[in-house]
Amino acid sequence: MTGQRLAGKRVLVTAAAQGIGRASAIAMAREGATVFATDVNTDLLGTLPEEAGGSVEAFALDARDDASVKTEVARAEPDVLFNCAGFVHHGSVLDATDEEIDFAMDLNLRSMVRTIRAALPGMLERGGGSIINMSSAVGSVIGAPNRFVYGMTKAAVVGLTKSVAVDYITEGIRCNCICPGTVESPSWHARVKALGEKLGNYDEAMAQFVARQPMGRVASPEEIAALVVYLASDESAFTTGHTHIIDGGWSGQ
Repeated sequence: MTGQRLAGKRVLVTAAAQGIGRASAIAMAREGATVFATDVNTDLLGTLPEEAGGSVEAFALDARDDASVKTEVARAEPDVLFNCAGFVHHGSVLDATDEEIDFAMDLNLRSMVRTIRAALPGMLERGGGSIINMSSAVGSVIGAPNRFVYGMTKAAVVGLTKSVAVDYITEGIRCNCICPGTVESPSWHARVKALGEKLGNYDEAMAQFVARQPMGRVASPEEIAALVVYLASDESAFTTGHTHIIDGGWSGQ
């Protein structure tokens, strides 16, 4: 189903080459937005404009690089910013290295600070905007085994979101975050494969991941993209500063 829920809106998406970012870029283009789909992996961005069938411009943006962010955000002039870039580290607090913590803090959190700093002045000048940050059900909502670094950084995204929302609530800026459970993606399949190698059985690894989902399955990227479209649209005009949990009941057990 397609429509014009985002007609006239300019949208910038980070990490748009795969998974949730790609599905969201496609969904928003099909709802009439002009989408600027960005990633460091430009090879995988190549087919996205044709697949979306809407107005999509794909180009490189390194969310960990200040100059890249400033240049490409200025190019997009977004009304909607979807911060989707992130990485999942495995392990407990005793396993985590300083290098892993620094990397995760930079990619999972500081990248959002960079893009918001770059996009917000233009949004304020134009009189409004919607900022959507990718958090997780793991972090401030629930804890998950061996997700120390990831959970810590994703919890920080909730704090970032609420701070931006309250500071600009009277100036037409909305800022929300999405907290998914486990979502099917290339990175998730890589984690299942890694656990399978550790256990010596891929099927057992898959069963462990699925077993923690009350619905007995993981989410599709398109299911998360539907929420992204809602938060990008004027349908959510009275919604800001909130964590939107979409985890198949995982945190409700």
